[in-house]
Amino acid sequence: MQGNESAGLMPPLHEQDPAPVEDSPAAPIDDASLPAAPPPPGPVAPAGGASRYLERDELEWATTTIGTVSDAFDAKVVGQERLQETLLVALLTGGHVLLESVPGLAKTTAAQTIAEAVRGTFHRIQCTPDLLPSDIVGTQVYNQGTGRFDTQLGPVHANFVLLDEINRSSAKTQSAMLEAMQERQTSIGDRTYRLPDPFLVLATQNPIEQEGTYALPEAQLDRFMLKDVLDYPSPAEEADMLRRIDSGVYARPPRPVVDLDDVLCLQALTRRVYIDPAITNYVVGITYVTRHPADYIQARLASYVQFGASPRASIAFSSAARARALVLGRNHVVPDDIKALAHRVLRHRVVLGFEAAADEVRVETIIDAMIAGIRTP
Repeated sequence: MQGNESAGLMPPLHEQDPAPVEDSPAAPIDDASLPAAPPPPGPVAPAGGASRYLERDELEWATTTIGTVSDAFDAKVVGQERLQETLLVALLTGGHVLLESVPGLAKTTAAQTIAEAVRGTFHRIQCTPDLLPSDIVGTQVYNQGTGRFDTQLGPVHANFVLLDEINRSSAKTQSAMLEAMQERQTSIGDRTYRLPDPFLVLATQNPIEQEGTYALPEAQLDRFMLKDVLDYPSPAEEADMLRRIDSGVYARPPRPVVDLDDVLCLQALTRRVYIDPAITNYVVGITYVTRHPADYIQARLASYVQFGASPRASIAFSSAARARALVLGRNHVVPDDIKALAHRVLRHRVVLGFEAAADEVRVETIIDAMIAGIRTP
């Protein structure tokens, strides 16, 4: 049990009091009985005497810059605060995002607005069953004038790429995106081409229409740092949207508020946001529980889990939590950052069996139970 305690985990159920009846609510957790997190070491400055963590002026500049991008987003997109946070986190980390919602909830508008705000290039790819890998990454075309093959780069070569309804493309086309998303390069012929920096993929899928779709393989799902599920706007937000349309807000030309160099600087500052070792243990504990759910959550819920999260989940938690802290004006990560990101980091990495769908058990319910099985540092 020593390894579990260092990660802030609860003792396994078979070492606790007798488990409650499966159909009854989970027993309350007594924090006093849980193992304490190890004391954090003091900040360590790198060689040369330079501070590893954010200085006050750096934090103020980052907060102001992020605020201008947020204002540009608010000017075009009504509501969708969590989507805004998701896109900002992805922008600051260089991670990719999978968005799931019914049509018409401003996914394309949101992605294009962020791209325009930072003066980045934006390409939208409508995925269809007949879409070929060369339609995305590019191809070689014979030039009769020169007698040589010229390379034409595909639309994936942009700072922001929106893959609309990615699950409508074939498995071969989906796999073509793996190299671009992970290696940040494409291969055309015998040459490789680097993608621009920053590079961000926003993929969307429609949960309603499943006919003529191809489920994304787990290997590709794991490449997405976050998966967000969007909901309908409130009546007040929808009325505000109509008023903005009447006032001509959406007809005005976009105005960049920062440039790509600022984005690269923000990404560098994000990597220097402080994350305490106790919170690192907390993250590792969460991913550990996803792999061994039977020891930490009720047997009825644990039986639905087929596979837990890979180490990419821990990496995503750490990077995304740093970005969220910076978006909220902090130079350090707090446990609430991890909890706020849990659904977005884990919902596409925790694989449930078909019994969960038959019993209408949502993956978010399982994740909440896992979080409840770990002591908050």
